Amino acid sequence: VQGVSFRMAARDQARQLRVRGFARNEADGSVAIEVEGEPVALEAFVAWCQQGPPAARVERVEVTSGAPSGHELFRIG
Repeated sequence: VQGVSFRMAARDQARQLRVRGFARNEADGSVAIEVEGEPVALEAFVAWCQQGPPAARVERVEVTSGAPSGHELFRIG
């Protein structure tokens, strides 16, 4: 995802849903996102990621579960 402000839009969505974590660009052009929060908010965030911001073309979203990392906010890396 390049040139569509995906990470910034993800940050805005995360703040709206009150989930915490980070989004960063990967070397292959993808975006890696780690979030934690209430289950309903996480489901809504994943649903948003499957669409992304208006100019995005999302090819796939991979979801894995793990122990919370203790993020206090959502950051862009």
